[in-house]
Amino acid sequence: MSRTRRVLLLTTPKSYRTPAFLQAARRLGIQVRQAVDMPPELAAAWNHPLGVDFQDVESAARHLADYVATWPVDAILAVDDSGAELAARASQMAGLPHNRPEAAVAARRKDRMRALMAAGQVPSPAFLPLETTTPRDRVIAQVEARIGYPCVVKPVDLNGSRGVIRADHRDALHGALDRLLGLIGQEAGRRFLVERYIPGVEVALEGLLDRGELQVLALFDKPDPLEGPFFEETIYVTPSRLPRPIQEAVAQVTARAARALGLEMGPVHAELRVNPAGPWIVEIAGRSIGGLCSRILRFGTDHTLEELILAQACGIPLSDRERERRAGGVMMIPIPEAGILEAVEGIDQARAVPGVEDVQITARLNYPIVPLPEGDAYLGFIFARGEAPEEVEAALREAHRRLRIRIKPEIPLWTAPLGPGSSGR
Repeated sequence: MSRTRRVLLLTTPKSYRTPAFLQAARRLGIQVRQAVDMPPELAAAWNHPLGVDFQDVESAARHLADYVATWPVDAILAVDDSGAELAARASQMAGLPHNRPEAAVAARRKDRMRALMAAGQVPSPAFLPLETTTPRDRVIAQVEARIGYPCVVKPVDLNGSRGVIRADHRDALHGALDRLLGLIGQEAGRRFLVERYIPGVEVALEGLLDRGELQVLALFDKPDPLEGPFFEETIYVTPSRLPRPIQEAVAQVTARAARALGLEMGPVHAELRVNPAGPWIVEIAGRSIGGLCSRILRFGTDHTLEELILAQACGIPLSDRERERRAGGVMMIPIPEAGILEAVEGIDQARAVPGVEDVQITARLNYPIVPLPEGDAYLGFIFARGEAPEEVEAALREAHRRLRIRIKPEIPLWTAPLGPGSSGR
């Protein structure tokens, strides 16, 4: 009789992803306990047995290592970026399989990521690390001398395209810097990047690393142009319609990027641009796809992505990891304007579109919503499947067209223009 596997799952109170991992664990017969990013006394009040501060990595890692000494586990896993470094450090202390903590940090910090990509000669944009306290005229001069236009301003430690802004000229760069610094603050020591803009179509790769070897699970096309000035992702569709040689090149560059960062095991989610020069890494994360997007993926005999991740971590053999043959897609419903979300109408009509499997509105009614680049969430998600990627994309667009979003406008968080003629990433 096989033994029962155990996992300690690191999560946050607001994570979309926790339920999917818990459901996957139940299907695989894995026992799970959760460590939640909150003070222990607050965790107890919310009926969470284990609360730790994800930002205090060393102290939290010791606490988790002590915990698994009394409740042995096969793996310590983070459900998203916020717990990745802590999971690696706690696993290291507990003698469990893990990515090196430095690699986990590099996959979250865009400045370290870019430096390691450059050192490993991985195709990625030229970049300039800067301090928020650097005088504006010096920032502009350095960007124009070393990066040029168009360029992209981005924070080093936010995700989901938050704070990422393209500038095509000096006025637009001034406006982009104002917005970025308004978002991240200007205290000493805060860093940000300015990168060269890489044109091309964008794709997302979902994979698993096993001792440094990459298995591609899915390659998503992003059919909506992501040219800026902000980079709100909308539609993901798989399988990719790119030619097979280009898909293979995307996988090769992703594997090189993982090696450059030092990632060796577990899930990876990579964003790449493809143009006539080949694939370029935008970024690579040591986690699986965000939000509710993984719902569209099925493997083998109806395994979920989370099942594959947990099975690998616990050494449970799954004979078939091939993605299902049908096409699948998800639309992250964009926030059209800032304000109070009053209603989302037409959901039943959207669900009635052939091929659409579900529409989930995750934003809370009667609460403020904020679009990119300051915002950090979507209105919700539309899921579809079909025989071909074209059918799935059309179904997602039609379902979105049927939604009616009512927002009560408020005074915008930001009203200054990016400058005349600004466009793209």
